[in-house]
Amino acid sequence: MIEFYNVSLNIDGKKILQNVSFRLFKGEFAYIVGPSGAGKSTILKLIYMDIFPDQGMVIVNNYSSAKIRRHEIPYLRRELGVVFQDFKLLPDRNVYENVAFALRATGGKPREIRHRVVRMLNEVNLSQQRSMLPEKISGGEKQRVAIARAIINDPFIVLADEPTGNLDARTSREIMEIFERINRKGTAILMATHDQSLIEQYPHRVIKIEEGRIVSE
Repeated sequence: MIEFYNVSLNIDGKKILQNVSFRLFKGEFAYIVGPSGAGKSTILKLIYMDIFPDQGMVIVNNYSSAKIRRHEIPYLRRELGVVFQDFKLLPDRNVYENVAFALRATGGKPREIRHRVVRMLNEVNLSQQRSMLPEKISGGEKQRVAIARAIINDPFIVLADEPTGNLDARTSREIMEIFERINRKGTAILMATHDQSLIEQYPHRVIKIEEGRIVSE
């Protein structure tokens, strides 16, 4: 479960979030929507504790923004998967190595890594591209690599920040189908997006934010 309790945040003297409160439950799929600069990405950063609130509290499973210690943050992040609009792939490593990287970083055994990476690449239909570098694959394929990397550690939630923002309509639908499959298997999804057409095609709970405040759900 993720809980926001009256979260407020100022950056460089500007109010980014004001008294934001909501809960996201196990296995839920929800969108965060709003105009650019409304605070969507900030909410995701607060969840993986890249930043911290000035007031209020964020609770992610058993971790609290008010009590977490710096050395605990990597353990929190192992329970999350994060997918970015700009992919953030390692350019000098092929598809397989990009997905395997998260497991190697946590000390996975070679046989387990091979098994899980192959399974994840099958999950996102990228088995044939496993030896290709990111520069050789399409934007949609890059995003599928990013999704495979995000779910390789079986997170309880995937945070997706405008994951279809740089993709055409057909590829966006393919990416959304993958998120739907992940969610049906029990993983929660929290997706920041401004794409109303996708929300209409794949309806879920919508949290609307404007000028740092939740204005509707």
